[in-house]
Amino acid sequence: MIIDKLYKKVEEKGNVCLGLDTSITYIPEEFSKSYEKVSDLLFNFNKKIIDETIDAVSCYKVQIAYYEALGIEGLTAYKNTLKYIRENGEIVIADVKRGDIKDTADMYAKAHFSGDFEADLITLSPYMGFDSIEPYMTYVKNYEKGIFPLIRTSNKGAYDIEYLKTEEGKRVFDIVAEKTNKLGEECMGSCGYSSIGGVVGCTHIDEAINLRKTLENTFLLIPGYGAQGGGAKEVKPYLKDKNGAVVNSSRGILLAYKKKEYEGLSFSDAARKETIRMRDDLWGI
Repeated sequence: MIIDKLYKKVEEKGNVCLGLDTSITYIPEEFSKSYEKVSDLLFNFNKKIIDETIDAVSCYKVQIAYYEALGIEGLTAYKNTLKYIRENGEIVIADVKRGDIKDTADMYAKAHFSGDFEADLITLSPYMGFDSIEPYMTYVKNYEKGIFPLIRTSNKGAYDIEYLKTEEGKRVFDIVAEKTNKLGEECMGSCGYSSIGGVVGCTHIDEAINLRKTLENTFLLIPGYGAQGGGAKEVKPYLKDKNGAVVNSSRGILLAYKKKEYEGLSFSDAARKETIRMRDDLWGI
């Protein structure tokens, strides 16, 4: 199962999930001059980052919005980036956050688990209800794919809906966590986690311990490290024997070349050093 592969990657290479949320504005001007087509520019920037970090990350997360915003050229770069990662034997999470009724979800599942945009795992929004997740289950159970439904996110707007309390006194994200963990029992790997994971931001340390107890079978994708204010101490409550989660950093790595401590380094060399620093930071907790 895909979760066993990801678990092993974390054992071997650490918890870093490198986010290729690549904005054109992140790319150094000098590098941009070498490419006329946007698709070539984006892909080759990503390729340099991947080549320099492949031995120090457990997986890559590619946020589709940065590519969709650039039309066909952007989606060509998105396709080529996913393909390059998978051809190199690495795991890729497509950060697409889909959530819709069954017939539409059937098409989203086909789009992101096969064909030009095939990924190993994808993010989903379950807030239309868990029937919106059902169309993806065939791929999870039969085609070595995985999903990360949003549970509790790291943005301030999480309090608008996710923290609302029900009549029973439970918060909305607590109920989503319970349902996600229960659904995950249908797709358990030998590592003790399910291929149905969950997205949990690391910027809310206060309820982390209880949330992890609820999500006992759930492998986590944790955003919020670095640029969003989270650090190793916020991540620690979610890990079990230094596994059970991958921690995403996007801007913190892609823009590392702008940091004073990496002055004079190429963007890819700076990305490597920042990736290793983050990996060691997480390994040290």
